[in-house]
Amino acid sequence: MKLMSLLLCMVAVATADKFTALVELENSIYIENNMVNQLNSYIQAEEKKIEHLKELASKLTRVSQEAVEDPDRYLHHPVNSFLLIKRFHYDWQEVENFIRLDEPRTDYIANISSYKDIIPSAEDVEGAAVALLRLQDTYKLTTSAISNGSIQGTWDTEPLSAAECFEIGRAAYNKDDHYHSVLWMQEAYKKMLKEESTDTKKIVVLDYLAYSTYMQGNKKAAMMVTEELLKLDDQHERAKSNKEYFEHEIAKEKKEKEEKKEEGDNEDKEEETVDDEDNDPMNIAPGDRPWSALNERDRYEALCRGDESVVKVQGKPWQLRCFYRHNNAPRLLLSPIKTEVVFKNPTLLYYHDIMDDREIEVIKSLALPKLNRATIQNPKTGVLEYAEYRISKSAWLKSHEHAVVESVNNRIQDITGLTMETAEELQVVNYGIGGQYEPHFDFARKEEVNAFKELGTGNRIATLLFYMSDVEAGGATVFTEVGARMMPIKKSAAFWYNLYKSGEGDLLTRHAGCPVLAGTKWVSNKWIHEYGQEFLRPCSLYPDE
Repeated sequence: MKLMSLLLCMVAVATADKFTALVELENSIYIENNMVNQLNSYIQAEEKKIEHLKELASKLTRVSQEAVEDPDRYLHHPVNSFLLIKRFHYDWQEVENFIRLDEPRTDYIANISSYKDIIPSAEDVEGAAVALLRLQDTYKLTTSAISNGSIQGTWDTEPLSAAECFEIGRAAYNKDDHYHSVLWMQEAYKKMLKEESTDTKKIVVLDYLAYSTYMQGNKKAAMMVTEELLKLDDQHERAKSNKEYFEHEIAKEKKEKEEKKEEGDNEDKEEETVDDEDNDPMNIAPGDRPWSALNERDRYEALCRGDESVVKVQGKPWQLRCFYRHNNAPRLLLSPIKTEVVFKNPTLLYYHDIMDDREIEVIKSLALPKLNRATIQNPKTGVLEYAEYRISKSAWLKSHEHAVVESVNNRIQDITGLTMETAEELQVVNYGIGGQYEPHFDFARKEEVNAFKELGTGNRIATLLFYMSDVEAGGATVFTEVGARMMPIKKSAAFWYNLYKSGEGDLLTRHAGCPVLAGTKWVSNKWIHEYGQEFLRPCSLYPDE
């Protein structure tokens, strides 16, 4: 339409009586030639758009076909999960923008508009990027390994592009995580050099990199990055200003060191040039230090990795054993439960093969429509709220919703010997890319007076955690106070008491759900409360019994 309007404008001045003589038609020949040239230019421009769309379509078709062939396997790799979310927000948006340029009302635009509310958003892209950073820290993954799609414990997948590395770096930057921002901006820049990216894109990366490097306290390195930026654009105002500032700060530090040296103060013996990586506490391997020297975060991450120096086996050989349990429950007399003691203090048990595939699928199907981001109970107010340390989606199932849920609840009662009358509903949880639940207690401590107040059933006396899937890598349940580690085993469950018989909380039960490195983790848990257990688990006068 735009082209036709232009062409008509060029000939609109002509009237029927103007071209009666051939000499007057000569000018029309040149007009027509100009019109042909403009038509060809228009066609060439449209062909370039189509070629670009074809390139995008070819890439999207390739990755889509790979994903459709085996969706579970595809999504079980964290890099693939990130790339899928990223494509919806960037690649498909680019397609839409191209199509909207000239034809804003095509059927394609109408069709994709119906997906707007269900496809991943910009917040999801940032969340997926932060999840990769979480995995990088916990499992000590190098930036290059992640960007090349070669993560230990998983299979190789498509490498990240420079632009995708930049997005991860920018997500870290937006969280004021300048350590990771530096790592990923460096990776993005290296890939840009190989991809022969435009100077404009390089300048953007170097701008982020310079600031994050400065925020890491490395002024000399920030200066070097800024100088590299100015080689590409010597009129970059912020870079020129930053260079002057860095020069002043470096000269100031040098002068202060010289003055101290003259005064004979040799306390400051730091090297002038320090590798960024060496500044990072995450590079000090927790396994190289004794257990007592590790803080909880280090213990948590070391246990998640399964570092041999921190994973403990506690208990005498005769105490760590396997046996069949029936608790004289009629339903278990003919099919007792396979029980394994994996740790003695606190007593941690596996109950093996206590849920079958059909039950797992029914519970998952009931939970799927209800899944929402998991919450925690505020220890002061008792109100449910979101927390950054719990990244998963959960749903709650009542016994009357399905016979399978009722059967599972009855089975828990038979196995534990505790009543389910005052227990919470069955909670079903799905942990996806980087999903975790950082160290916490299941029970409420004395100062948390409002916890479980609305339930009116007392404190959480015990926890039973069903594993409804195997996990390719990561996803362990770890006990950070004692060094115990329980891996997800499909159809099995973990069990422990949160309270001593005296009603006092067992501080050794502090535990965490490690990030899922590869695969997906489905669990369901039952939190069993105190009330109603008086004669099933009698109280004791001794506080630690």
